Amino acid sequence: MASQGDRDLPSRAGEDEGDTTAPSKNALKKANKEKDKAERAAKRQELERQQKEQAEANDTSRHLYGSIQSASDRRPVQQFTELAELYDAKEDQEVTVDARIHNARVQSAKLAFLVLREEAHTIQAVIAEGGINQISRQMVKWCGGINAESIVRATGLVKQPKEPVTSTSISNFELHIESIYVVSEAAQMLPVQVKDCMRAPPMNDDDSKDDPEMDSQGLPVVSLNARLNNRVLDGRTAASQAIFQLQSGISHLFIEYMNQNRFTWINSSRLAGAATEGGAGVFEIKYFDTKAYLTQSPQFFKQMAIAMDMKRVCEIGPVFRAENSNTHRHLTEFTGLDFEMVIKNDYHEVLSFGEKLMLYIIRNLQQRAEFKRLTKVVDQIFPGAGDFKLPSEDSALRLTFADAVKLLNDAGIEAGEFDDLSTSQEKALGRIIREKYGTDFYIIDKYPSAVRPFYTMPDPTNPKVSNSYDFFMRGQEIMSGAQRIHDHKQLCERMKANDPPLDPSSEGFRHYTDAFKYGCAPHGGGGLGLNRILQFYLGLPDIRFATMFPRDPGRLAP
Repeated sequence: MASQGDRDLPSRAGEDEGDTTAPSKNALKKANKEKDKAERAAKRQELERQQKEQAEANDTSRHLYGSIQSASDRRPVQQFTELAELYDAKEDQEVTVDARIHNARVQSAKLAFLVLREEAHTIQAVIAEGGINQISRQMVKWCGGINAESIVRATGLVKQPKEPVTSTSISNFELHIESIYVVSEAAQMLPVQVKDCMRAPPMNDDDSKDDPEMDSQGLPVVSLNARLNNRVLDGRTAASQAIFQLQSGISHLFIEYMNQNRFTWINSSRLAGAATEGGAGVFEIKYFDTKAYLTQSPQFFKQMAIAMDMKRVCEIGPVFRAENSNTHRHLTEFTGLDFEMVIKNDYHEVLSFGEKLMLYIIRNLQQRAEFKRLTKVVDQIFPGAGDFKLPSEDSALRLTFADAVKLLNDAGIEAGEFDDLSTSQEKALGRIIREKYGTDFYIIDKYPSAVRPFYTMPDPTNPKVSNSYDFFMRGQEIMSGAQRIHDHKQLCERMKANDPPLDPSSEGFRHYTDAFKYGCAPHGGGGLGLNRILQFYLGLPDIRFATMFPRDPGRLAP
């Protein structure tokens, strides 16, 4: 607080509250300069506005382009054409397509080029000033500025170019634009470019090494992680489209074969009140006021359906494995193709059925025209996708587990008679079999009982081995199957002898074991991994390329 003496002192010049000192000459000069600058900017903006209005007034084709919402006088389109239909189009055929802008460039004030893309198909589009529709320069400029990945509705005439267009999948035709409207505009800046995702990803087996940012030609490299983080954009590439159409094809072939063989489709629950199948690798979730678990497989439900006198059952559904496996072939969630069937005489009836099922799927992938085309698309990014080998016979190569161990040992790769095969041993065996037998698909039968689940039927002549089998593609497992124990007493004994012991009467197992107490036919089956079949058929370096939205120990999104 100021003292009385301070208040009596005279004030300095300019400190009085009502000081009215005039601004300096420099300040006035600066203010006038700012005023002139603002006036010139306002005049310029007004001139630009008038010029724009004049240009719009003189734009002879303003009704032929723009936002589709603003085209109020545009007539509804009666027929749309897909780009896939234009490979066999006719000269001067008028078509309307909905497609994405893959690329846009202005060649001159009078000419612009677009590349339109729909799924894996692309075509060049031409916008030229003049013509019967009096295309304006404004329209040419506007088309060249459409953001990549925007969806447009374009109408035009199909024309044959002077020379084939090598940069598009449809090379013998191009589309001469008559009208074009933006249906959905994409952002100007994208986290990754779709065209960059169309090049081969880095094939780095060493996860400790960073992927390169540029390839040998100086073009951006999009890593697997970046692709998965931007799956919507990566999923638009021709290779991704082909991969997931092939995945759909495998599911359809499975359905075809099951329907032909009179299987009943079931839809079992993925929730369980207890950790079943031994309790390992199960996801625990909150279920109201108690705990529940995501099932590892539909195994128990399939067997219970057989006990219901459903002689042949199958289903397609998610499978959950709480295993902290960060490999190129493991996921915590994948799609299972499962089947179970009654056995009349011998468990090889089931093995033979699974064998014929897989041969049906693979041969149709190799022989049907659409699947062959899709495989060629994938092969452009992942070389070797089309070289999967099958034997010429109507049966696959079958080996016993002992035979497989001998092949490995003869090649100098140590393997135990009653030990499960490691991933590296399985891959080495695949290479040996391909070289020796000329096949990428084979079956290993008679696995050691110690490495199979408790419900697997032991070989009655040698309890150390079991009536079980695995199917392999390119040296990696794609199916595990077996004859199941159908006798209640024998099943309970095996559960009690398990390591760790399992209680057949516990809440998690009681309903399952009771099914066999009431009598159940001999049966067996198998569970195929859809993602792995796709991965190994195409020879993809990572299962995540074969999974639209993969889940692994480090990924829960997108």
